[in-house]
Amino acid sequence: MGAEAGTLTFMLGAPSTSVPRATSILSHMGSRVLHLGDQGSGLCGKLANNYLLALNNIATAEAMNLGMRLGLDASTLAGMINSSTGRCWPSEINNPVPGVVPTSPASRDYAGGFGLALMRKDLGLAIEAGEAVGVDVTKGLGEKARRVYEECERDEKCRGKDFSVVYRWLGGKE
Repeated sequence: MGAEAGTLTFMLGAPSTSVPRATSILSHMGSRVLHLGDQGSGLCGKLANNYLLALNNIATAEAMNLGMRLGLDASTLAGMINSSTGRCWPSEINNPVPGVVPTSPASRDYAGGFGLALMRKDLGLAIEAGEAVGVDVTKGLGEKARRVYEECERDEKCRGKDFSVVYRWLGGKE
């Protein structure tokens, strides 16, 4: 969907001399090409970014469910979050609550978007990369998030859906 809309962000790892040509090609599918350094650095950036996205997505799903169960309207809650310190891509663009963002996968029964299996894979790769350089994910949220995505993917109601379906798996009010 992002490629069709031309809104992807590319994290590029390449020699500086290759950046202009790569940018001219990649700009057909995306609005930003970020040169992060030599070959391999683009992948490192993508892993770090998707690690954070995976955690933000779970936190957004939990926060939305909490606020709604406390009696807040989903759209009002999302508006407050997105004008406050909780603002993030999962809350603003890919909100996991059906109907809050009409263009989000949640509003299409979690169809389309970034697949749950892809997020589980990327999170696993980020954790492995972190462990390889001495980041202990057992002390933080990484390992717990990995289990959440693994269990969510095993759930028949969630399998094959956008990764924001974790909201459904967590028991979110739909």
